[in-house]
Amino acid sequence: MRYLFAVALLTASLNGAPRLLWRDPGAIERLNLAAGPGGAARAPKPPFRFIREDSSGTSPKVQVRDRTGARWSVKWGEEVKAETFASRLAWAAGYFVEPVYYVRSGRIAGVRNLGRADRFVDKRGYFRDARFELIDPSRRYLQTVGWTWEQNPFVGTRQLNGLKILLMFTSNWDNKDARDATSNTAIVLEGAGEERRSVYMVTDWGGSMGKWGNFFTREKWNCDAYAKQSPDFIKSVEEGEVKFGFSGKHDDEFKDEIGVDDVRWIMQYLGRISDAQIRSALRASGASRHEEQCFARAMRLRIRQLRQVARL
Repeated sequence: MRYLFAVALLTASLNGAPRLLWRDPGAIERLNLAAGPGGAARAPKPPFRFIREDSSGTSPKVQVRDRTGARWSVKWGEEVKAETFASRLAWAAGYFVEPVYYVRSGRIAGVRNLGRADRFVDKRGYFRDARFELIDPSRRYLQTVGWTWEQNPFVGTRQLNGLKILLMFTSNWDNKDARDATSNTAIVLEGAGEERRSVYMVTDWGGSMGKWGNFFTREKWNCDAYAKQSPDFIKSVEEGEVKFGFSGKHDDEFKDEIGVDDVRWIMQYLGRISDAQIRSALRASGASRHEEQCFARAMRLRIRQLRQVARL
């Protein structure tokens, strides 16, 4: 009922704005995956000044301003590196993500009365291993509406099935949607007037690059686990339908009815990302030398499986 009510509100909220899930990323081979969608010029610039702590979600977060006046959501914990890397991969394949950056260390001036973030920021404001996500005032998240993997304007399209493949490729088991108490899918309004558009996106890639599975077995940013599951990324192809080994919060309906043609479509984009780009994105996300080598090998194995399916 909650979701059906949200759908009714959605029609009134968008006012005919074009709905987008994907856009052509252009010359993928030239994309700078180390800098990501925001580019090097928009990276957070110290000094940082504390605004407030953010109690939403499961990870400790605060909001800060940098020296240019840009506002950032700063996150700590095990999702930091996974979200930074996986969102870059999604962007390179044509999907919409927020500009995020990994910051190895820094200082936030004026921190006070911290709760969950107290473990990651000392009394003088120094921190390590943080994810900075740009808060763009020109973009508005629709708070009362959302979308699910089963109900959205793109059901049955290559673009939606390609996004599902990408989540499974990154082992992102946290594929919550508008049916859940907290959702990792959202609709964002961008632009104004004739340029206005509604963007459908996955907002949190932090559950990635580890081990898919149930509550007791899944992991984030664990290359040994990611690599161990990689041979089971694609289990089989049966009557044109691709069977994936993945399991997540929404399982059967999420990965059902993905066909060989869907794999061929996403490989036009994912398949053009080079090893050098993958490695540069891993380094920019805080990967160690071992993690860089390990993830690059495991992802190449998964890409080979997708290529084999696409040739059927």
